[in-house]
Parts: sequence; structure tokens; C-alpha cells
Amino acid sequence: MSEPPAQALALVIFGGTGDLSFRKLLPALFMAFLHQSLPAQTRIVAAGRQTLNVEQFREQVDQRSRAFIASEAITEASWQGFLACLQYCTIDVTRPEGFMQIAEGAMAGETRVFYLATAPSLFTAVCEGLARSGLIDAQSRVVLEKPLGHDLASARQINEAVSRHFQERQIYRIDHYLGKETVQNLMVLRFGNAILEPLWRAPFVRSIQITVSETLGVGSRASFYDETGALRDMVQNHLLQLLCIVAMEAPISLDPDDVRDEKRKVLRSLRPMRPDDVARWTVRGQYRSGMVAGDAVPAYVDEPGVPKHSRTETFVALRAQLDNPRWAGVPIFLRTGKRMQARFSEIIIDFAEPPFALFSASQSAANRLIIRLQPQESIKLQMVMKEPGSGMKRRAVTLDLDLHEAFDIRRAEAYERLLVDVVRARLTHFMRRDELEAAWAWIDPIIAAWQDSSATPKPYAAGTWGPAAASALIAAEGLAWHEEWFA
Repeated sequence: MSEPPAQALALVIFGGTGDLSFRKLLPALFMAFLHQSLPAQTRIVAAGRQTLNVEQFREQVDQRSRAFIASEAITEASWQGFLACLQYCTIDVTRPEGFMQIAEGAMAGETRVFYLATAPSLFTAVCEGLARSGLIDAQSRVVLEKPLGHDLASARQINEAVSRHFQERQIYRIDHYLGKETVQNLMVLRFGNAILEPLWRAPFVRSIQITVSETLGVGSRASFYDETGALRDMVQNHLLQLLCIVAMEAPISLDPDDVRDEKRKVLRSLRPMRPDDVARWTVRGQYRSGMVAGDAVPAYVDEPGVPKHSRTETFVALRAQLDNPRWAGVPIFLRTGKRMQARFSEIIIDFAEPPFALFSASQSAANRLIIRLQPQESIKLQMVMKEPGSGMKRRAVTLDLDLHEAFDIRRAEAYERLLVDVVRARLTHFMRRDELEAAWAWIDPIIAAWQDSSATPKPYAAGTWGPAAASALIAAEGLAWHEEWFA
């Protein structure tokens, strides 16, 4: 990474005693501190409702955040140096006193970053409190954690509330998937390699698959998740953002707005779903009891905090279509679920069959690009080759690029990379307002059709690949979900 800014930094985390802060944000900030990616004068202020002094808060960080940092990365000197950067402020965001405490500690000339790791219902109160206290200036930035609304109308309300106090160039809508190394590498893979870009379109691409599969259940997020579901929690943001990068046209430059202009065009090209399309091209499921990694796990409705008759989906599979010249006629399949057989995220580009079948019984989807985002980052190109010996017997083989082996340097985690981008005022990997609203505009009709339907989510056993209907969805195109690595 480039040299950190010389200007002093004050990073205020609202919701500073929450799970996200302890598990993700503070470990990411420690790694940025350790590798000197933050300004020399940096103070990190956690603002929360708990009544704590700074020493008590630092003890909590030591107990709760240290476990999420690789032990080999920590020395006692570096850890104590990081803890010394931490401050704490007890705050009720509906009252002005806490904001005045933050303002009293402000220094002239510092860059102020406000990370809103709270419920979106508090965003308005936080922004108004910051404005009343005089903490917002032209260099200030605000980071908005998802979910940004539960539909288009609520997303617009949040955007309007924040935009009354911050300009669009100051607003960083974070999606941690956009901080993953392989996701950011997609731009280079596509537009930096002449062998791929000419084929990255119809009719050379037969289909696209994007899967984000989780083995975990809802855990402690039951109350939030039951009001949200997999479509809002994963598809509206993570999967659609991945689709944008896969399907976008080359931007005229790497300027953040040029890149985000092209992503917005993808979202606007998504063919809207009518109610009959939703019934035909979407599958929603809910996990039942089963076995995951050898352990028995309960059904979703038996998880603590979940209503017994919940209709919330824990699995979504859908077929999408982009109405533009590059992708006309190419089916796009998106899939995500909890309590699946394996944890992984990947993008599959299935290339079309050769126009002339020289060899009989040609294997279907013989050429396939497999972009693995997690757990291990890799890129595989599947091809058909001749087996050794006489005759022309063929089988699929892969050219395998393990990105960890290819680059023998430290790889920053997603939150670290994105937080450093905020400090450096880099907006490329953050959603712009019109992107967010375009995504909700496509999702809303699906939600409405589900709500109007009497159908309930299809059951699937925990530890499997989801409802059988998801396999039927993609089989209608003569295809199958990519699960070969787990056979």
C-alpha cells in the first residue's frame, strides 16, 4: 500500500462495543496500524451505550478482539501501541452530551471518519448529532454498514437523511465482499488480459453462476435475520455487486465514478421480474435439522429467537437475465444459503461448446473458468485434453492458479483493505447511491411476489446443497450447479 496520509486521523466507531467492532473492525485496524497504513497521529474512538472508562474498554478489546488476529502478527509492543490509540465515549445518540464529548477531544486539522456500525434506524440521529456538534467538515467521511434499508423506499430515506449532512463524495457504503483480493482482481483479470476479454460475452459464454454458500446458521442474529432473509441479506448486496464486476463494460478510467457508472449500467440492465417470472425463476428455501461437518444442528425454526412458523428464507436461487448487447441470451444463476454442505464463494464462467463438434460426445461445458473467492482464493481454467495412450479419449483437466502461492506477500483482509481505502479517500470499492437504489429496484418486485404468494419456503436438510427445486431451476437450461470440488 502507498504511504499513509500525513494528516492526523480520528476514526469514531458508533456501535463500538458491538460484535462487528470487536470481531472485524478493531482487528482490521490493528493490522493497518501494524503495517503503518494509518497516519502516525491516529486515535480510534469507540462510541457505545455501555458505561465504561477507557481502561475497561481496552481490557474488552484485549479479551474479545485479540482472538481474531493471527497470533504470529502480534507482539506485545505492537499490541500495547495499538491499545494506546483507543479511546472510549459513552453515548446515547438521541442525546447531545456524548457528541460534545467527542467534539471536546477533536483536534484542528484532523481528518474525521465516522463508522456507523449501528442499526440503520440510528443513522439519522448520529448524523444530526455530529452536525449539531460541529464535527462535520469538508474532509469528514462517513462509513455506512449494511443493511442499508429493507426496500427501495427505506434505502432512499436513509440516503436522504445522510445526504443532508454529507456530500456523496464523503459517503462510503461498505460491502466487505468488495474488499476481497480476488474480487478486486476481477477487474485486472478481465480488462488486463487480451486472451479473455474478447470471449467475455455472448455467444462465447454459455452461462454464469455465482454462489455464496455458508455452513453456519443464524447464530445470535436471529431477530435481525428473521426480518431480513437471504434475499435482502446476501443477494441485494453481495451477489449483485459480484455480478456487476463480472458483467460490466470496461470503464473509461479507474476513476471511482467511471467504475461505478459501469456497475450501475449492469443493475439497470437486469430484466425486471414479473410475478410469473418470480414463480418460475426463483427458489426460496429454509433449512431443517440435519448434519453439518458431522454435528447435528437444529432446524431454522428451532433456533433461539426464531418464530416457530417463520416463512423467512435461508436459501435463495434465481435465474437472472441482462438485457444488453454483451450478455443477451446468457442465463445468470445466483445462489446463496445457510447451513449448506460447504462454505465457499465462487464465480463460474461456462464457455460455449465449439461451433463445430469434431469429436463425438463432447463433454458439456468443457471450458470453464472457476474463480474461487473463499475459503482459498484461486483461479482455475478447465479444459479438455487427450489422455495418454492410443486413441483420442478425453477428460477435463484444470490449469490452477493459487493466488497465495503466486504472490509471496501479505494479503490484507477485506475490512482492513476497505478501511485503508476510506482513510485514503478511495471510493472505487464502495457503492454509490444510485447503485444501491438500482439494486433495490430490482429486488423489490421479487419480495412483493413472495409476500403475495401463499407458497412457503421449500425445506432442505441442513448440510445439503439446498432444495431440489434449485437443481431443477438450472437443469432447465441443461446445466448443473458447480459442486465438483466437494464430491
